[in-house]
Amino acid sequence: MAEEQTRCGFVALIGAPNAGKSTITNNFVGSKVSIVSPKVQTTRTMVKGIGIYENTQIIFIDTPGIFKPRRRLDRAMVGSAWDGAGDADIVVLVVDAKRGFDDETRSIVARLKKRKIEAVLLINKIDLVPKEKLLGLSQALNDEGCFKETFFVSAETGQNMDVFYKYIADSLPESPWYYPEDQISDMPLKLLAAEIVREKLFLFLHQELPYALTVEPELWERREDGSIRAEITIYVERDNQKVIVLGRGGSMIKRIGQAARREIEELLEERVHLFLFVKVRENWQEDAGRYSTWNLDFNA
Repeated sequence: MAEEQTRCGFVALIGAPNAGKSTITNNFVGSKVSIVSPKVQTTRTMVKGIGIYENTQIIFIDTPGIFKPRRRLDRAMVGSAWDGAGDADIVVLVVDAKRGFDDETRSIVARLKKRKIEAVLLINKIDLVPKEKLLGLSQALNDEGCFKETFFVSAETGQNMDVFYKYIADSLPESPWYYPEDQISDMPLKLLAAEIVREKLFLFLHQELPYALTVEPELWERREDGSIRAEITIYVERDNQKVIVLGRGGSMIKRIGQAARREIEELLEERVHLFLFVKVRENWQEDAGRYSTWNLDFNA
């Protein structure tokens, strides 16, 4: 009996901020590869989540949310998202059912039409809205004429996700797998650890502060006892922001560090010694070196 032909390909998840792209990526992989936060614009760079569905290796490209950019970093993030769409075998527009067909999604649909990209429509968070609203939303989006298939899912609960994954797996081209079977991301572990720290900063800090900082790995080394020593620096723009991140007597940075370390250890199944440092670097958003770390185009 002939061996079953394998399939493999890249699937770009695009959409407005907080539509659920990172949750979908993590749901498929079955592990944390992309950070998740209730705040918008959490993802800053393209993250690849790699998994197997039957005989198909699917590489989901979790892109930054697409919105109207105001700053250089915003432009770089939006540019990264469209780069991901351009390189993919399949483009999936993820729409938050609760937010509906808003201005940001309209702008994305207009650009899909301009680029003549026929995408898959994934209406997410269906557990949060009435069925009648879903049908109206689907009709309005499909009237735009740039979607070849529509799925109604809840990435949070897993509802209908398997149907979506099967469609994607069957639609990708016949090909050998690009990555080893047990690989779940192409992101280096030290960058993944830094992203987990940034996720905790989003969760523990309020208002706009998380958008005014960046997180960079400085050291990642294995010690003689087999454990890992990780040193990660959090850069903020002003001294008063540093005070907030540190907290009274260092209480906030301790909470962030403990939460991040627990998650990194759970992910790696290894002992990790995590050291966090907070430094002020004014105008870090205008420093080209910061962008290359995350594979963003400084001149986007």
